[in-house]
Amino acid sequence: MYIPLVDLQVQYEVIRREIDEAIREVLERSEFILGRIVERFEQDFAAYCGVQHAVGVSNGTDAIMLALRASGIGLGDEVITAANTFIATTEAISMTGARVRLVDVEPRTLTMDPAALARAINPATRAVIPVHLYGQPAAMDEILGIAQRHGLLVIEDAAQAHGAEHRGRRAGAMGHAATFSFYPGKNLGAYGDAGAVTTNDRKVADQVALLRNHGRREKYLHDVEGYNCRLDSLQAAILGVKLRHLEAWTTQRLGVAARYAERLAAIPDVTLPFAPAWVRHVYHLFVVQVPRRDDVLRALKARGVQCGVHYPVPLHLQPAYASLGYPRGAFPHSEAAANRILSLPMYAELTDEQMEYIVAALDASLQETRR
Repeated sequence: MYIPLVDLQVQYEVIRREIDEAIREVLERSEFILGRIVERFEQDFAAYCGVQHAVGVSNGTDAIMLALRASGIGLGDEVITAANTFIATTEAISMTGARVRLVDVEPRTLTMDPAALARAINPATRAVIPVHLYGQPAAMDEILGIAQRHGLLVIEDAAQAHGAEHRGRRAGAMGHAATFSFYPGKNLGAYGDAGAVTTNDRKVADQVALLRNHGRREKYLHDVEGYNCRLDSLQAAILGVKLRHLEAWTTQRLGVAARYAERLAAIPDVTLPFAPAWVRHVYHLFVVQVPRRDDVLRALKARGVQCGVHYPVPLHLQPAYASLGYPRGAFPHSEAAANRILSLPMYAELTDEQMEYIVAALDASLQETRR
C-alpha cells in the first residue's frame, strides 16, 4: 500500500464543484490581483480568527516580514523566536534588517520555552515571534505576560495553526499581529503561494495593505517604497471555498489524531505528541518521536508510507546562521527533538484502513531497526 504524507487530490475530489465554480467566477470577472474576491476572503478569514482585520499577502514568509515592518521593526532591533522553526520565520526577520535571536523550546510541546524567552531579552529586543508548531499554540499566557512586562511586540507565527486555540482564543487573535501561510499542504491551503496577516490594530492592517502593494493607496501615487506582496484573486477564491470546510476538516483531523494516539500507545519506543488540556491542537502534522529515526524513516518508505521530518536541523546549526555564533548544544531540547521527530501521514480523509497499515508499518519498522 502507498500512503502519502498528505493527499490533496482526495480533498479536491470532495470540493471539486465548489472550487471549479470559484475559479470560473474569477475568470469571468477578469479581476486577478486584489479586488472584491480578495476583500471577501479577508473579511471571512478575519471573522474566523476572531479579529477585526485580515490582510491577504503573497505567502507566509512575506506575511511575517510585512507584519514586522508594519509594526516598526527594522535595523538595529532584535527579534526573538524559537530555534526549531522553519527558516521562513527567521528569513523574514532578517529581511527587515533586524537581528535574529533564538531560544530553546519546551521538551514536551516543542514550542517556545517562556523561561528561555525571559532570559534572552536584552535592551535591543523589540519583538517576539512564538511559533505555533505543528498546529499547537505556544504558551501564550506566559509569553504575552513576559512581553508586556518588557514592552515587547508579539507577532504570532500561525503558519501551521489555522483554527488552533489557546484557552478559547484562536491562533491569530492573541498577539499584536499574527501571520499565516496558505501553502497548499496547510490545513487551509491554496493552490499556490498565499498568506495573510491578522490583527486588531487598524494602523498595522493599513500599513500591511500599503506595503504589500508597492506602497500605494491609489494607482501611480506611492506614499512609501513598498513590495509586490499581493494575494491574487484565484488563490483568494480557492481559500474562500476551503474556509467553509475548515472546521469540518479540523474535526476529522482531531479524530485521526485520537485514533493514532490510541493505536500507537501500545508500541514501545514511540513518544506521542503532547498537548495541554487548555489548547486546541489542530494537527497540521502528527509528529511522534522514535529512536533511530533515519533508519525508521527509510524502513517506512520501503513499506510505502511516506513520512517527513519537520525539521531535521535546528536553525542555529544551519550554515546560513553560523554568524549568530550559537554552538552545538546551545539549545538541547531543539537538538534532541531534531534527531527523533517523525511526521506521520496526516490529513482529514485518512481512512481507518490506511491508519492501521501505517501503525503496523511503524511497529514493523521499529522492530526491524532494533536488530
